[in-house]
Amino acid sequence: MGGFGSGRYGGKDCTGDMRQVDVRRLQRAGYLRPGMGYNWQWSRHGKTEASINLTVKAEHVSFTYRHQTRGGPWHDVYCVAWLDRTPCTYGGTRAWWLCPTCGKRCAILYIGKTPACRHCYRLAYRSERETTSDRATRQVNKLRDRLDWEPGFLNGNGPKPKGMHWRTFYRLRAQHDAYMQQTLAGVAQMLGRLNAKLGAVRRG
Repeated sequence: MGGFGSGRYGGKDCTGDMRQVDVRRLQRAGYLRPGMGYNWQWSRHGKTEASINLTVKAEHVSFTYRHQTRGGPWHDVYCVAWLDRTPCTYGGTRAWWLCPTCGKRCAILYIGKTPACRHCYRLAYRSERETTSDRATRQVNKLRDRLDWEPGFLNGNGPKPKGMHWRTFYRLRAQHDAYMQQTLAGVAQMLGRLNAKLGAVRRG
């Protein structure tokens, strides 16, 4: 079974740097039925990078996996996360994790030395660390994906996707070009700072 940590996912400060198990996704997929047991996997380019065994009971889910911290020895981890349920407006219930560390209700548990919420791991959302240029670049990539253009803002604009209305295309292209201006401005600022540093090193 694939493990977690190994210096890549366990020691960083953003939510995207750690593997996570979203109880909402499990509920939508029907994976919270008592008596179920399955192996949840994370893959990249068709290759499994990590996995975790989940066993579902009426009121909790047990997690079994292996964890490694920064190249240290592997440790077997077994932990129980209790479930809480709140009523939905139109019937049924919504499932939540109760964090095994602090007991607070949460939708996502992050997988490290133990499953825990983002507050216990002191994780920030990546968007909180982004500059204006970073956010603009992220929006450019989202719009390029929606427009079915080649990834990467240096590849130029592509044609209107087949089946897309012209009005929608013009709107999305205008948004894309506006974010592109912010992205290029950020790149220019970064290059300016880099040149200034190089100049200072040469003078020193």
